[in-house]
Amino acid sequence: MDAESGVGPDAPRVDYAAWGERFFEHAVTLERVLAGVNVLGGRPIDVGPLGVGPGRLAKVHATGTIGAATGRLVGVSPVRFDVVLPVSLAFVLDLTMDKQRFDADVEVPLRLTAHAHADLSIFVDVTPPRPEQVVVRLRAQGLRASLTQAAAGVDGELRRFVARYVAREVDKPHVAAARVIDVAAAIARSADHVVPR
Repeated sequence: MDAESGVGPDAPRVDYAAWGERFFEHAVTLERVLAGVNVLGGRPIDVGPLGVGPGRLAKVHATGTIGAATGRLVGVSPVRFDVVLPVSLAFVLDLTMDKQRFDADVEVPLRLTAHAHADLSIFVDVTPPRPEQVVVRLRAQGLRASLTQAAAGVDGELRRFVARYVAREVDKPHVAAARVIDVAAAIARSADHVVPR
């Protein structure tokens, strides 16, 4: 190895625990974590009809899509990330005699924590948000819709629905599989490149 590169026999030695910590930090990057979450990206959402307002006589039906997540590292022991999953919704509030239309930009906060497992895999655990943590920004289409929004409690119902929906989605098998970094399998596949020369 090139002595100036700091790689191989000329690199500084560390104990196994320090090596493991450094490896973990390099294996669990924000980009890899977001890739695991973004298997939800582009998925359609179809909400309702949900009863809202006094007596839940008004009905909401919403459709939309999940966007690409963004995030940041917030801890190293354990490795943790705060991620925001955006959702765009368009919905109709059906008042039986009238229909009001709204658009909503929704931000779903997720806490992701990486755990080391005995089989040399890394699993990224997702803590879904409580409804009150979901941010809903409503844009009513017209003055009458703005007045209706306050009476019907549309944003609260959307927060509850989106929180439940995301919690179910992140636990689905294909999403859980995307949150696994199988280190042992990766080493086995790359054995020709990692054996001593």
